[in-house]
Amino acid sequence: MITSFATAITVIGSINTDMVVKTEQLPSPGQTVIGGDFFMSAGGKGGNQAVAAARLGAAVSMVGNLGTDIFGDTAVSKLESEGIDCRFVSRDSHLHSGVALISVDEGGENHIVVSAGANSALNDAHVEAAFDALHDSSIVLIQLEISMATVAKAVALAGERNCRVILDPAPAQELPAAIMKGVYLLTPNESEAELLTGIRVRDENSARQAAGKLLTAGAENVSITLGNQGVFLANAGSDRLISAPDVDAVDTTAAGDCFNGALAVSLASGNSLPESVDFACRAASISVTRLGAQDSMPYAHEIEQ
Repeated sequence: MITSFATAITVIGSINTDMVVKTEQLPSPGQTVIGGDFFMSAGGKGGNQAVAAARLGAAVSMVGNLGTDIFGDTAVSKLESEGIDCRFVSRDSHLHSGVALISVDEGGENHIVVSAGANSALNDAHVEAAFDALHDSSIVLIQLEISMATVAKAVALAGERNCRVILDPAPAQELPAAIMKGVYLLTPNESEAELLTGIRVRDENSARQAAGKLLTAGAENVSITLGNQGVFLANAGSDRLISAPDVDAVDTTAAGDCFNGALAVSLASGNSLPESVDFACRAASISVTRLGAQDSMPYAHEIEQ
């Protein structure tokens, strides 16, 4: 249960506008399929995680970079309407705001292509300005839709301020050792864990092997999301599989972002890591029953019910 918050949450990452088409089946390479409904939704892994945390009642600050176009105007307005502090969302007159082109099939699976735009120009100066105003012992959420150099800077600054870093290694790419050693919790899904470790992750046993390699690489804790099988949580002292609720998925686009945002909220309120993973599983199970990214994020009363 979420009660009061001992620490604040700062999200450093991407802010996008999602353009989504529903379709019966996802196209194969070179194939064209006829789609159905189309809609636009606020997205970006950073923005999604910030909204997920804010809707659950946490005090959230967003650090990001947008263009000076209509997409950027709309994105900031949306974040502020969710109660998110956007003082450290910069605007870049030379680059467009980030966009994502998303296809979603009848089973809720998706294909996503992201054009980073201004997200790629989020830099050390932006992050340093945000950390100057950051409280020690805050929780910092980071993803990989910004440059790896900026991620590394954020992780280093978080270590200096005694902040716990939750790193969502998506989109999947290799991580430098210095980043891994500064991470409190690494949260890959199956495919991301496979890219990071070379181990094909499909079940609890293979997740245990992959988690072991990630712990050896320097992460303090690892949680590997396994879809409807749940989440495999491990650290140097123990490991366990935490089950996920059984639901009928409509759109899995932002499920991982919901998981990370909810996990940060539960930790910020003083809950243990296993309790927080369980809470995050319940939050994500609600998000996949709805269309959209930020629009799919649940509120605290929905999870408690």
